Amino acid sequence: MSRFDRRGFLRTATAGAALAPMAGSLLTPSPARAATSRPGGTKTAATFRWLGTSGWRVDAGASTLLVDPYVTRFDTGLAAGAFKPATPLEVDAEAVGRHTGTPKVVLVTHAHWDHFNDVPHIATSTGARVVGTATTCNLALAFDVDKNLLSPVKGGEVLDFGDYVVEVVASLHSRNAGYSMVFPGVRLTRPERRPENISELPEGDTLAFQVTVKGGPSVFFMGGSDFVERNLTGLAPDVAMIPTTSSSSTYDYVPRLLRALDMPRVVVPVHWDNFEVALRNPPQADEKSRKSLAEFVAAVRRVSPQTKVVIPDYLTPHTFG
Repeated sequence: MSRFDRRGFLRTATAGAALAPMAGSLLTPSPARAATSRPGGTKTAATFRWLGTSGWRVDAGASTLLVDPYVTRFDTGLAAGAFKPATPLEVDAEAVGRHTGTPKVVLVTHAHWDHFNDVPHIATSTGARVVGTATTCNLALAFDVDKNLLSPVKGGEVLDFGDYVVEVVASLHSRNAGYSMVFPGVRLTRPERRPENISELPEGDTLAFQVTVKGGPSVFFMGGSDFVERNLTGLAPDVAMIPTTSSSSTYDYVPRLLRALDMPRVVVPVHWDNFEVALRNPPQADEKSRKSLAEFVAAVRRVSPQTKVVIPDYLTPHTFG
C-alpha cells in the first residue's frame, strides 16, 4: 500500500514532532479562576481537562462528565501510512480508570473508534450513563452495557443532570478531500455479535453538545469538523472546543462556525494531536497537522480578534468563568 495521507482520509492528526515549539508562540494561558455566578443560578466550580482527540473530562460540582473519552489510543497503522481497518479493538483499563475517574454521564458525538472505543468499558465499570445516537447505543448494547444506562438522542434534547444542563445538537462528521469519510453507516439494531475491530464501529451520525454549568460557563463540544449552521443559532457559548480541519471540503469552516456561535469568548482547538501514541505531554503532531493548527488559530484571530485561543496540553485543568 502506498504511503497514506491520514489527514486527508479521516479528520485526525499524525505522529511526528512535538507541537511545543509552535505552541510557545500560539498559546494563550487559561486564567485559573472559579466559575462565576449567574443571575438566578448557584455558583458551581467546573474544571475541564483535555483527554486528547476531542475527549474531555469535566468536573462540575460533585459530578464528573466525559465527552468522547478515548484514552487507550492504540496503533492502527494510520500514522505510518499503512492503515489497517481490521485493527482489533482493545481497552487499557488502567489508563482509562486513572484519567476518567467515576463519571456519571458520558456524551458521545459519534461511534468511530477514536471517540467510542473506551465508552462501553467506562459504562460497565462505573455505571455511567451514555448519551449518544441510536448507533452509539446499539453498539454499546453489543458490549453488554445495561440498556437502562443508555440515552439515545437525535438533537434538540435539553437534559438536566443537576450540576449542569446538556443541550444536544444534530451535527455532521468532517469530510476528507474526496468528500467522504472512513467507516460511514449506521447501526439501527443491536449487532448480533460484539464488534471486534475498528471497521465495525461506523460513524452512525454525529452530534455536538452544549454543556452549561449551573452558575458557570456554557461550553460547546464538537467531535467532527463540520456542522449544521442553522442548528447553532442562539447557542452563543462562552467556550467552544472545536476540531481543526482535515481538508478544504467544508466551505469557509472557521468564519461560518464562529459567526454561527456568536463569536465565543474562548476557543480551544482539538483533534489535531496524534491519537495513536500514549497520552503524555507535549502532545504529538506531524508537520501537516501543526500547519493546520496554525492556520486554524490564525483564522480564529482574523475572524474574531476578541476571542482568546487556548491550545491545551493533556490533562491540564482549565477553568472558564
